[in-house]
Amino acid sequence: MRTILFLGAAIAAASAVPAQAQDMTEDRPFSGIYVGGAGGYDVQPNDIGSRILFDRNLDGNFNDTVLTGAGGNAFGPGFCNGSARTQFSPANGGSCRNDKDGWAYYGRVGMDTQRGNIVVGAVGEFGKSEIRDSVTAFSGTPASYVMSRNIDWEASIRGRAGYAANTTLFYGTFGAGYARIDRQFATTNTVNTFTGSGKRNQWGFLGGGGIEQKLGRNFSVGMEYMYHQYQDNDYRVRVTGPAGTPFTNAANGGTASGTDFRRSDDKFRWHSLRATAAFRF
Repeated sequence: MRTILFLGAAIAAASAVPAQAQDMTEDRPFSGIYVGGAGGYDVQPNDIGSRILFDRNLDGNFNDTVLTGAGGNAFGPGFCNGSARTQFSPANGGSCRNDKDGWAYYGRVGMDTQRGNIVVGAVGEFGKSEIRDSVTAFSGTPASYVMSRNIDWEASIRGRAGYAANTTLFYGTFGAGYARIDRQFATTNTVNTFTGSGKRNQWGFLGGGGIEQKLGRNFSVGMEYMYHQYQDNDYRVRVTGPAGTPFTNAANGGTASGTDFRRSDDKFRWHSLRATAAFRF
């Protein structure tokens, strides 16, 4: 009796598999609305050579050298493309932390239309990345000055187009991004006063591609690469304080009103490699 039941179950399963495969392959498997998520790891490109620029006379041009009272370069110890560990520069025995790469996680909703092997559609996404990008200047006092930025949240809406080989989709995607960029400043200088604006919403763009594999009638999983880029060139830190400090010395090309700082690298960009999953209605 058990043998008969086993054979009956096996026959039923064998007949169900072709029927399911037929459903998936013959009736536009990538058409329709879907919801899902994406998660993975974000990596920043190497920004060797990034530094902090100075506007001593507040004319809007960041091409000045901050001078000591004796006329020397107050930032002679140099810069690093990371976050300072101490007030000493790497040239003077100090060190910097590398920019922080990190995990990212997003929710998404989209819609595709399939005609033959061609799939076109749109996808909207909202989520968070844990990356952090910093640059440090070192003065000879000694002191460190760190400008950092990270992503509070990111939203995007993108087009998507690809080629479906049965239940496997190869696609490219490109569109607009909108992110909340949090900018911070930190220093070991306790003599001067530092004032800067913080968070700002910024438009950018995203582009990439991936592969999506249907699992059954409604579910799919995949892998995706994305490139993100945002213009971030308007963050300023105003340095004021006691007269006669390098930042407020009006006798050697500066102004008593202070000095402005900004970053030399005006684009916030990173790469994402992530897994995706979706439920298609």
